Amino acid sequence: MENKSHNFLKSNLLNKYLVGDTSLEESKEAEHFISTYPEVALAYEKLQDNLEIVTKAGAVEIPKNIFSDILESIEEPNETKIEETKVIPLVQKRKTAWYSIAASAAAILFAATSFMLYQKNIQLNSENNVVVEEIYDLRSDIESNNSKLDELSRELLKLNNPDSRKYVINGNDRAKNLKTVAYINSVEKTSMIDVITLPQLPKEQQYQIWAELQDRMVNLGILDESDRKLKQIPYMEDALALSIKIGTKGDDTSENDTEVAEISLKEN
Repeated sequence: MENKSHNFLKSNLLNKYLVGDTSLEESKEAEHFISTYPEVALAYEKLQDNLEIVTKAGAVEIPKNIFSDILESIEEPNETKIEETKVIPLVQKRKTAWYSIAASAAAILFAATSFMLYQKNIQLNSENNVVVEEIYDLRSDIESNNSKLDELSRELLKLNNPDSRKYVINGNDRAKNLKTVAYINSVEKTSMIDVITLPQLPKEQQYQIWAELQDRMVNLGILDESDRKLKQIPYMEDALALSIKIGTKGDDTSENDTEVAEISLKEN
């Protein structure tokens, strides 16, 4: 019996069985010796332990003499009497092979890669949403600018209309730096004024533009230095002149106002 187990251990079949390099018949033979002979089972267990240690250490190549060392350790005399034990079934004795560990590592790597791709996809979606919002904002700005350009174009058409007359209103000695331009179209019944420069006033005062009629003065609105653009003002059919006055805020009367500019609208 010992010769059979000894010959089996020297045949290298156990080592081939450990790494899964046996045929069906060879696997049955190896399993028979493992379950029948305790010394074969012991050698198989030691081979499994060494394989697992090598696998965990980084898949280092197994030394060529490891199998012979195991055989020598089994053949050495042992004074201690080995008690007869029941051999554990093969299914329970076999441990995780290197390819199982490799498969687990591959699964973990695949899961990690999938998670990273998922996170990257979320980031890209977020960045895409930001780009879409910026595009919408840009379109909104373009539409707003186009609207302003259309409005400016209409105003320029009014200014360049042959029926529009231009009146430059300069300040008198009380406001020498004052300058505004009025555009009046008697055909389309429109009036516009463009503020060029207005000297600064105390907080309680403001510039007002007035239309002089035959029998009265009409307040056409407030002029503000901060509003440096063409401004629509009411058209007065029978206006004789336009004047700019300095008045008190909240006071719509012209009795106490100081006139600083005037221009006649009468035909020469």
